[in-house]
Amino acid sequence: MKLMAKTRNIGISAHIDSGKTTLTERILFYCGEIHKIEDVRGGGDGAKMDHMELEKEKGITITSAATTVWWKGLSGQGTTYAAGVDKETRVNIIDTPGHVDFTVEVERSLRVLDGAVLVLCSVAGVQSQSITVDRQMKRYNVPRLAFLNKMDRMGANAFTGRKALVEKLNHNAVLMQIPIGEEDGFEGVVDLVTKKAYYFDGDNGENIRIEDCPANLVDLMEEYRSEMIDKVAEYDDTVMENYLEGNEPSEEDLHKCIKVGVNTLALTPVYMGSAFKNKGVQILLEAVTRYLPSPTECEKPIALNADDDSKVLLNPVPEEGLICMAFKITDEQFGQLTYTRIYRGTLRKGETVFNTRTKKKVRIGRMVRMNSNDRENIDEAHAGDIIAIVGMECASGDTFVGSQADLNLSLEGMHVPIPVIELSISCKDKNEQAKMSKGLNRFVREDPTFHVFTDDESGETRISGMGELHLEIYVERLKREYGSEVIVGAPQVNYRETIRQETKYDYIHKKQTGGSGQFGQVVGVLRPLAENEKDTEDQIFKFHNQIKGGSIPTEYIGACEKGFQDIMDKGPLAAFPLINCEIFLQDGKYHDVDSSDMAFRIAARQAMRAAVKSADPVLLEPVMKVECTTPDEYQGSVIGDLSSRRGIIQGSETDPNGEVIINAEVPLSEMFGYSSDLRSMSAGKATYTMEFSRYVACPVNIQEKVISDRTDKLSND
Repeated sequence: MKLMAKTRNIGISAHIDSGKTTLTERILFYCGEIHKIEDVRGGGDGAKMDHMELEKEKGITITSAATTVWWKGLSGQGTTYAAGVDKETRVNIIDTPGHVDFTVEVERSLRVLDGAVLVLCSVAGVQSQSITVDRQMKRYNVPRLAFLNKMDRMGANAFTGRKALVEKLNHNAVLMQIPIGEEDGFEGVVDLVTKKAYYFDGDNGENIRIEDCPANLVDLMEEYRSEMIDKVAEYDDTVMENYLEGNEPSEEDLHKCIKVGVNTLALTPVYMGSAFKNKGVQILLEAVTRYLPSPTECEKPIALNADDDSKVLLNPVPEEGLICMAFKITDEQFGQLTYTRIYRGTLRKGETVFNTRTKKKVRIGRMVRMNSNDRENIDEAHAGDIIAIVGMECASGDTFVGSQADLNLSLEGMHVPIPVIELSISCKDKNEQAKMSKGLNRFVREDPTFHVFTDDESGETRISGMGELHLEIYVERLKREYGSEVIVGAPQVNYRETIRQETKYDYIHKKQTGGSGQFGQVVGVLRPLAENEKDTEDQIFKFHNQIKGGSIPTEYIGACEKGFQDIMDKGPLAAFPLINCEIFLQDGKYHDVDSSDMAFRIAARQAMRAAVKSADPVLLEPVMKVECTTPDEYQGSVIGDLSSRRGIIQGSETDPNGEVIINAEVPLSEMFGYSSDLRSMSAGKATYTMEFSRYVACPVNIQEKVISDRTDKLSND
């Protein structure tokens, strides 16, 4: 329990190119895990946490990487810890990708973490992926700190960065520091709790110099300190009462209030620095260990009891029965590497555990503690630990328990967004095909957002994912890691279908061929989901059983539901999946002899097929949220081009560097090849990010063209 209280499981998440991996690299250095700082881009071996060759080449994080560090505290003075200072707080860190195409890496990391650091660029502030990451943190109720990075950059402004957190993310964001100097004159920070100035000396900022607040910043410091106290004192009634009576809270009182605010997700403390220039990282680490919760303090995890659908609160103690979750898997030379979070109990090498999904026994072989791509062998791990198991076969999201008595328990899974883009891949010969199949099987096991399937009509192999870069990375990995020279077809959009009006159905399935026949009647209503019930990412189908008086026996209700669900796979317009439908089963008839599961499933299937056709079906296309950053002179060209792609301009703003940020919603079908077009029209100076927003009805001309192309394809195949 003592070690758990001294453990922090955190993630570092942000918009792409905000400095997450650079920040993690500095944390590793100041905790003595590495002895030389490498840059994310250019020179040396690359950042420790970006261990894939593609990550080093492109300068982006593709897969989340885990590491463990020990932080002695500011008294440890960074790298002096490595000389043998007693170990203090253990921090398990997961560095996650910033690019939206790899968003599932963020999802599964936040699912198992107790706290997070939201990194923002102090120049750009809150960007599109910052909003997505924040939404993911809220989904899993993850307490967070904010870190305004790149304070040394031209246009950096801590005060506007904090304002963006309040206005764009609706955070109760409170500055914990003010900067000493601006832009390239940024020297350090003044801590608003201690009223002390912190400077970071030495070649790598490892020597922390603490002085009184500079005289020219005293008034500013007092102003923001008063604001900070006003915000944080409300989390302790006694502190608030004393403060209202004119008694200033002590440092200990402030720390206590801040921790309560953070752990209840009501407060976001804001820190600042420059990870690249080695400033401010140690104080952020101190805040992580001081304010973010340990496994014993965080919100208790919940397991679902399959027997009665009840929820079971798990006490994070080593002495109770084991419950752990495999949240990420990767295939390696010596077998599968399974990243695992232990929520309760103790996991030991050589023990046998049970997979609650497959109900099978699994023996625990080699266990390791990860440090990016390096690993340290361990013999046991306890509640609150994040470790990896070598050679264990399972799927991402599986729950493991220590005894058969707990086989009915499973941990809640993670949110997995649906793919929006697909393309065909093929090989020249059978040898290449075998290599490709081996690689694809591995990637599907590792990444829930990467799908592989065979087109029923053409027989070709197709892959689908979150974006062009997502699929491009996997195609490149097939070539590099498996030597498979795949041939790639043109990317295609994953359209959907839905209905726009309510319709009734009444269908009788009757078949008599001698002996027992088939009979089933279903009656009810099919409706489109109300706008506020629609899910923009998941394929929603709701079934409501309103049978009364036993007109359809209970044992056939499940078959009816399956029959309705069968039709959701292929819509009537162009055989794309149906979404956002709810069906009400209100009445029916059965026969004592001829009725069966199959009869009612067929009846429901035929009823659904007819009802969908008469419910005003429409084709839906994925619309992407696009954010372009461009110099002012190209603003008109960029806006004009987005408009020509059927884009709707949501607005624009000018950042402190004078560049224009344009926000728009554009159909995915119009965005293929956009990166090269944008480079051409802006002399390579403009950049953009894109993420899925929602499905919307296609214009009539687009719908007709898609249906026509689909019909031609099916007829040719």
